[in-house]
Amino acid sequence: MLGIGNLLWADEGFGVRTLQALDARYRFPGGVRLMDGGTQGLFLLPYVQAAQALLILDAVDFGLEPGSLHSVEGGAVPQYGAARKVSMHQTGFQEVLAVARLTGRLPQRLALIGVQPECIEDFGGGLRPRVEARIPEAIARTLEVLQTWGIRGRERSARSFDFGAYKVVSELQLCSARIFKGAESFQKQIKLKQRTSGE
Repeated sequence: MLGIGNLLWADEGFGVRTLQALDARYRFPGGVRLMDGGTQGLFLLPYVQAAQALLILDAVDFGLEPGSLHSVEGGAVPQYGAARKVSMHQTGFQEVLAVARLTGRLPQRLALIGVQPECIEDFGGGLRPRVEARIPEAIARTLEVLQTWGIRGRERSARSFDFGAYKVVSELQLCSARIFKGAESFQKQIKLKQRTSGE
């Protein structure tokens, strides 16, 4: 299972946060790997080529109402790309799948579970409420797909599971982003004062 996205760009982090929540609540057989793919692009190719089955969690522009959850399987998966790229140079996951196909090492089973983002241009912002609210449904749909593949997740004990716990790492990253934004704003103010003093 692969969670894709950037936690620092609002709804763009949906895939990774869903993966974190899934890992916090369920355990899976040894042959199943949960991986935070972030925005690694082409660096994910070896992992994709090595997988027999691949389930992707991501924020995807399906052209639907924001917050809508949609899933596709098989040959339809490569038709959909992430909602945004961090830069014009970043390789989209569509390209990763295309290269895997060209090398003859595309996973035999493919599935994509994605949410239509509401906002992806808010640096340091968190998931919007109606997007975050779809995480439980995305987890349920993930488990359904896995069961059709013969894979069953076992729920962790209620004591060890806190649905809000998956946010901890994200909140730390968001805090760092806000500090960065504050420092950037402070530098601009200093430059403005220097220009004013020079005049």
